[in-house]
Amino acid sequence: MTEAPSSSAFQLPSSYAMENISAMNSISSKPSTPCHVVAVPSAGRGHINPMMNLCKILASKSNNIVITFVVTEEWLGFIGSDPKPDNIHFCSIPNVLPSELVRAADLFGFAEAVWTKMDAPFECLLDQLNPPATLIMADTFLFWAVSAGNRRNIPVASFWPMSALMFSVFHHFHLFRENGHFPVDPLEKNHQQVDYIPGLSSTSLLDLPIAKINEDSRSLFFLKQMLDSISWVRKANYLLFASIYELETKAVDALKAEFPFPVYTVGPAIPYLELGNSSSSNLSDDELTYLHWLDRQPRNSVLYVSLGSFLSVSSAQMDEIAAGLNDSGVRFLWVVRYETSRMEAACSDQGFVLPWCDQLRVLCHPSVGGFWSHCGWNSVREGIFAGVPFLTFPLVADQKLNSKLIVDDWKIGWRVEKQFLAEDLVTRDEISRLVLKFMDLKSVEVTEMRDRGKELKQKFLHAIDRKGSSATSIDSFIRNISQTHGH
Repeated sequence: MTEAPSSSAFQLPSSYAMENISAMNSISSKPSTPCHVVAVPSAGRGHINPMMNLCKILASKSNNIVITFVVTEEWLGFIGSDPKPDNIHFCSIPNVLPSELVRAADLFGFAEAVWTKMDAPFECLLDQLNPPATLIMADTFLFWAVSAGNRRNIPVASFWPMSALMFSVFHHFHLFRENGHFPVDPLEKNHQQVDYIPGLSSTSLLDLPIAKINEDSRSLFFLKQMLDSISWVRKANYLLFASIYELETKAVDALKAEFPFPVYTVGPAIPYLELGNSSSSNLSDDELTYLHWLDRQPRNSVLYVSLGSFLSVSSAQMDEIAAGLNDSGVRFLWVVRYETSRMEAACSDQGFVLPWCDQLRVLCHPSVGGFWSHCGWNSVREGIFAGVPFLTFPLVADQKLNSKLIVDDWKIGWRVEKQFLAEDLVTRDEISRLVLKFMDLKSVEVTEMRDRGKELKQKFLHAIDRKGSSATSIDSFIRNISQTHGH
């Protein structure tokens, strides 16, 4: 029998711990005039988390940066007590957006509110800040922040929280029209390939969000606003990608050639600095419970299942997933946000069901051997950082493209669905067979996939090392904004 791992602790590579952490606070400019960065993410965990993770890196690297992190009052209630460096401060604007439960059911209504109702309170706050902002770091979706900065002569860094490839898809949207792929012919889209987006390998139209756009007025409004948001980037001063250069080299190079200002890969923008800093004394009882459960499981034996914090699958599909996991006999840890009690009752003793966990810490635990994911970009980066293979189950937006990258380009995962048809349930029998095969450590196919995952993990670790691509990009960005502020 495989011996259980002895500890849940994750250690960063010695080269990172010795060189990178000791280099913190090494970048600074005039201490009497700090650079005041106002960071404003869109209102969702997939946007807030990567921007906050980047802010923590910036704050750690320079004692001459102070950051005001702007969120709605609702989100301040969610994250206001989270630990952060002393030079990061929260500031809130009124709740002008739908509540979390409402926006999960009405994605378009939520997006419309973000684009039309957040700007006025943000600008009011911006004008009241003391000291005034010297840089606005805004989610690319918040195009009005670029306009606000331009009118006040404040430099703006546009932060794109998805893949650089997804940015390239929207940035080059005119190519879909020129190649006859938009509007999309519903009878032909299953057979059409896209091979003209810079940085993107030949891709089925079904793997791109364009496939879901129809003549519905709300759908077209969403597209228009997305394209407007991308077009406003040209009026910013920097473009930041929550990615590493080695992961999306061709796309990043193509975009760097198209913009007249610095384009930086500042990823992975995940909370890796916190992995080595937490002891059992500052973990909650809930965290200790699932981490201790993981400690008791054999190495690489647990399938971690999480389908995101925003959208969810149908109750019928949840039942099939629960039954399939049970039938497989595989150990699993499943994060279920809205139906936790029902799924907990439906699952056997081999599983652990909970409403939330520290995802990166779980993925890096030695007993975790796979990740069934909705393929949100945050989750993709965390899974790669942990070096685990994926079962992909995309739901919406960029997730299908991310799934394509995982399965076809990087070859570190398998699809749960062969066709992206929301109306078709993946059955318990299909799930059981796939999970059992995926977690078979004796399989040559699985071993090779795991080896590729470990190789990609090493690229992430090299990128964040002191002389790595992400570390040098962040250092360059800090020097750039500090010099601009100094003048």
